Order: sequence, then structure tokens, then C-alpha cells
Amino acid sequence: MTTEGRTRLKAFDQFVVKLHSRCNLACDYCYIYELQDTGWRTRPRTMPGHVRARLTRRIAEHVRQHGLRHVRVILHGGDPLLAGGDVIAELTVAAREAVGAAGASTEVILQTNGLLLDERTLELLLRHDIRVGVSLDGDERTHNRHRHGPAGSRDTNPHAQTTAALARLRDPRYRHLFAGLLCVVDPEAGDPVGTFDALAAHRPPAIDFLLPHGTWDHPAPGAGTPSAPHGSWLCAAFDRWWQTGRPMRVRPFESIMAMCRYGAGSSTELIGTLPAAAVVIESDGAITWAGSLNAVADGAAYSGGSIFSHSFDAALSLPGVPEHGVESLCRTCRACSLVTICGGGLRAHRHGRGRGLANPSVYCRDLSLLIRHIQARLTV
Repeated sequence: MTTEGRTRLKAFDQFVVKLHSRCNLACDYCYIYELQDTGWRTRPRTMPGHVRARLTRRIAEHVRQHGLRHVRVILHGGDPLLAGGDVIAELTVAAREAVGAAGASTEVILQTNGLLLDERTLELLLRHDIRVGVSLDGDERTHNRHRHGPAGSRDTNPHAQTTAALARLRDPRYRHLFAGLLCVVDPEAGDPVGTFDALAAHRPPAIDFLLPHGTWDHPAPGAGTPSAPHGSWLCAAFDRWWQTGRPMRVRPFESIMAMCRYGAGSSTELIGTLPAAAVVIESDGAITWAGSLNAVADGAAYSGGSIFSHSFDAALSLPGVPEHGVESLCRTCRACSLVTICGGGLRAHRHGRGRGLANPSVYCRDLSLLIRHIQARLTV
């Protein structure tokens, strides 16, 4: 739906389910627990049965309303494995039955830090055809720099536990479940080439590089600075990916390449002018927008509705539903030659300076540097 250059969603086809609202790590950059929002404190740890039942009905209702043929349910947290195998299995079976009766197929993906990804869990995921994304920030030093045990304890080695889980996941019996790795960029931690190589060593089918969330008022270290350290890091990682023959998908790089070449839509919310067709459902049933908005202010991600008070169609009409498109951006962004590729970056990253979202991204220089670097590579 487009109005005066502003694009709003017509339907959701991705449902990010906060199955468990706590975590067994304390990562100092976490957008849920360490930034501006505190809503997680009052939500149930595990999504209760009546919430899960209502959710599956709401998804099926949305599928029927829009004639969708395929939806993706992303089990998230905290860490969803903390909910336990029975809860994961019950929700997966119920979602597939309800959505299947509505005429669509359901892909289920679970995002985890890997600490609980043992053989028993992998067997459960195999039985229910649940794909797995794992968070890994590079080698041991880089990964453990930000990821600590409960209450910030440093007497654990999350990297060792996660890489052991990845070794199990790469076993031929489970390999097809491996969805990819998620890595948060940290220019201060070390060499981007070394980080890329450490990730590539696990032979993932895909890597998704994320920028640490922050705003102009509360930026991540290095964000908003003239040296654009995050952009430089990503350029070096891109070159390594390119030189090694692009051995796996890297969503930010492939999305920029596709938009440069064909004007195609982005597969990552990091860039692009089209809205991601995703909605977040908290463990109490609250409907929230992109988790990155937790960096803005307490409650900034909350839509004002829940699956008990609103259908997903009704949620699309709530005040504050994210708008995208060039005309939703500030004057500086609209005048930029890269705007149709960059799309202003993540909404949360534009917030601050007393102007709400009417700013370029705090990562504007970084994104510009990366886009121009990839453009130059494509013209060689």
C-alpha cells in the first residue's frame, strides 16, 4: 500500500514469536535487555498455552484473509530453547495444522545462541522440521567480548559451547536444518577478515551481519563518527567474501548487489525502502514492531494492541505502524543519490536529536561507504 510515496504493509508473512522472554547469556549489546526498553521484566518467561493457542488462530485467520500461500514462524526470545522441547513441539504442530487448514505452508525457524543445542534437542528439531539459526560473533576472543554468563559472569566460555553445538548441527543427520549464522559487527573487537574466516569455518549456508542497535541519543560505540568504522569493517568483510568465491549467502551484501543491479527488493531490514513483512508477538501476546525499536525508548516497539484485542489486519491500522518509502524519510535522505538502496537504514537508527525519526541513520556514513564500495566492485 503506497500513499504519497509512503509504503505500508498489506499483510504479514513472518511472525516473530517470543516463545521465551529470558536468556541464559547476558550480552552487553542486547537490544532486548540492555537498551531503553524494560517491557520484558513484566512479561511471562514462557509464552503460556492460551497465548500460543490464540496466536495460531490469529495467524491462520490472517492467512485466510489474504490468501497467503506460505508463512514463516520464527521462534525467538531471549532464547526459545529455554521454553523446553514440549512447548516448541506443541506450538510448531499447532501452527502447521492451523495454517495448513487455511491453505498455506509453514516454515519454522528457531534462533538461538546454541548453548542448549544438544543431541536431544536436535532430534526434536529434526522430528518437527525446524530450521536453526545460531548467533556467533566470530572467534573466541571476539565472541566472548560481549557475551557473558548470567548476571554478566565471565567464568563461562560461550564460544566453546556454541561452536560445539555448531559441530553437532553440521552432522549429516542435521545439516539440512542449519539456517545460518547471525553476527553482530564490532570494529573494536578485531580483524573483519579473521571474523569472516572464523564464521566461514563452520560452513554456514548463510551469514547475516547486524549493526549493533543504537540511536543518535544513545549510539553504539563508534556509530555516528566520521571514520565510519562499521562501514569499513563491512567493506573488508565483503572483500573477503568476494575473494573466497562467495561461499555462502550474506544477506546485506547480496541485497545491496541486487538493488544496485536490478533495483530488486532487499532481504534484510538493514537497507531498502520496502517494509519487512514481519510482526513480533511477545510472550504475553502483545503485538510489537521491529525489536530494534527497543533502542529508542521504553515501549517504543509496542503497537498498542495484542492478539487478544486485535487481529493482525487490525494491527496494521494501529497508530504508529511502521511506514517506509522515500517520502517517509528526512530531507537529507530524500536528497541523497543512494536513498533507493539505503532506504534510510533501520528506523530506530534514525531516532534522536530531538527530531524523532527525522534524521539520517546514525550509520549513514557506514552504509554509504559500504554501498559505494559494492557499486565500485560491480563495475570492475
